[in-house]
Amino acid sequence: MSAQVVSLGCRLNIAESEAIRGFLADGPPTVVVNTCAVTAEAVRQSRRAVRKLRREHPDARLVVTGCAATIEAEAFAAMPEVDAVVSNTIKLLEQSWLPREGGGLGQHGATLLRPPPSRGSSEGVLEHRRVGLHTRAFVPVQNGCDHACTFCIIPQGRGKSVSLPIVDVLSAVESAIFLNSTKMHLDAPKAHQGVNEVVLTGVDVTSWGADLPGAPKLGDLVAAILEAFPTLPRIRLSSLDGVEIDPLLFDLITTEPRMMPHIHLSLQSGSDMVLKRMKRRHSRAQAIDLVQRMKARRPELAIGADLIAGFPTETAEMHEENVSIVRECGIVHGHIFPYSPRPGTPAARMPQVDPVLVRERAAEVRAAVAEERARWLGSLIGKPAQILAERDGTGHAGHFASYRVPQGVAAGSLVTVTPTKIVEGILE
Repeated sequence: MSAQVVSLGCRLNIAESEAIRGFLADGPPTVVVNTCAVTAEAVRQSRRAVRKLRREHPDARLVVTGCAATIEAEAFAAMPEVDAVVSNTIKLLEQSWLPREGGGLGQHGATLLRPPPSRGSSEGVLEHRRVGLHTRAFVPVQNGCDHACTFCIIPQGRGKSVSLPIVDVLSAVESAIFLNSTKMHLDAPKAHQGVNEVVLTGVDVTSWGADLPGAPKLGDLVAAILEAFPTLPRIRLSSLDGVEIDPLLFDLITTEPRMMPHIHLSLQSGSDMVLKRMKRRHSRAQAIDLVQRMKARRPELAIGADLIAGFPTETAEMHEENVSIVRECGIVHGHIFPYSPRPGTPAARMPQVDPVLVRERAAEVRAAVAEERARWLGSLIGKPAQILAERDGTGHAGHFASYRVPQGVAAGSLVTVTPTKIVEGILE
């Protein structure tokens, strides 16, 4: 064992974990936990992962990073299992991963690595290095968040929104999809040799460009990638804030075949009152209208969404609005979170819903998604689909349904499958 990186939470963490793994490739045995802080439960899971990995690797250097380790740095540094804590703001700087004096299984306290006060919080947070352990390439194009949702503590762990300039994004995409590529030559034709799908990730990816000269929009970035890499078969986007989808991005999502027919919206609730108390910037009607307009232009578009059940002050009527928006938007990929108070956020100080009721409501929202998903999967039987093969014998279509692929299909390759049945949620 030389290096193991365990990633919890979002797709941005997955992309960053690949870069960290590259920094550690030639170093001493090291275990890294890239933590998540999106909920109090996510922090608990991060702590459990640290303890479990220490038991499994008693002699390795154990380092924690990520949002939870940044927001609660001292608490993680005090864990006897931890040797070092690396702040989010410097975790993509190679020098942050060099072994240092101090620490040592908690004997002298863990080493805390943070940026000096003179360094801007954006330095190093968007560097990219692909190691190639996944069948698709996750390319971070944005980090941080300028919004203040009352339930969210992530801006404290990620800082303000920072965008990667277009030329740097193109360089990252090139390194991901062309083997042995070391220099940009966008005007020279290349044979496609690397991954077949690139996923653009970020904390608030639709805010990309607001801090760059001229304030370009995410649609401009996607159009530049499509133009620069005409042989790249698939582009997918991580979670989108619907109110920030610009007209060009809307057109590309709904008309460009290489843009995957799958969007994941940061809805959070189907109730206008709850959305207001969350300090979200969209209404229920706006969310439904966006989905209807997109599906009118691209009917095969699959809708995913984040929804929080049991937000403070949520009444039975507000909960029913949460359930009904699943049906009205046809949500088939649902990330349903039972609300748990996150210390340090305004929502944690609001009147709370009984935890038992929160879990019951989350189960009801999940059941509504499962019903929509079952109906949708049934509609796909008998229809051929192009599948990106994974390593476990399954794969994902453009709309992100799971398919069984024929034996012998190499991971990362594209294959056409016509399903005849559904077995445990997988089309076969």
